[in-house]
Amino acid sequence: MKILVIEDEIQVVEFIKKGLVELGYDVEVAYDGLMGERLAMKGNYDLIILDIILPVINGLTLCKNIREKGLQTPVLILTALGTTEDKVTGFDVGGDDYLVKPFEFAELIARIKALTKRSSGLVTTSKTIKIADLVLDVNRKIAIRGNKTIELTGKEFDLLELLMLNKGKVISRAEIAEKVWDITFDTGTNVVDVYISILRKKIDRDFEHKLIHTKVGLGYYIDEL
Repeated sequence: MKILVIEDEIQVVEFIKKGLVELGYDVEVAYDGLMGERLAMKGNYDLIILDIILPVINGLTLCKNIREKGLQTPVLILTALGTTEDKVTGFDVGGDDYLVKPFEFAELIARIKALTKRSSGLVTTSKTIKIADLVLDVNRKIAIRGNKTIELTGKEFDLLELLMLNKGKVISRAEIAEKVWDITFDTGTNVVDVYISILRKKIDRDFEHKLIHTKVGLGYYIDEL
């Protein structure tokens, strides 16, 4: 498995690279955003680990740039900026997961395995899933509502697909975390709520008829109520 680490802190790079190489990963490193973007677009990587505060081009701009160029490689944002607002911003530009420094190496590996897992366990035999005027294109990994094409990151797509395959069914945060992120739900983690908020912004905000709903204390569901 080939991983690109874009990070300018030498000690962090050495820590990550040493551990990953010992586990058999092929690791390449870029120490600034410009070189990171060039490598990301040229290399066939399974995962990109990306810091936000970088020389030349910051990580948020870099992530947005590669997504706009069509690169769908999973991106794990690794940074000391850990507020909910920081996380939402990271997800908005195309990040797939967010790990706050300092972190345990075991947690990093768990996130890497979850992001690079070939299948999320979701199965569909049709090429599109439709609820009301929302269509999920399984092959192109995009959503279409009305005449608007909605670009989705990998985890946004997985979450929306899970909800649409279970139309009308309330899905708990724990089940969402397990099926989308392959992790055991931690009540101190708000990643599910953050992603639901992002989906609402993309799917419902510009439309009068809302499709994504909350069942207080139980979870989330999608339906054409």
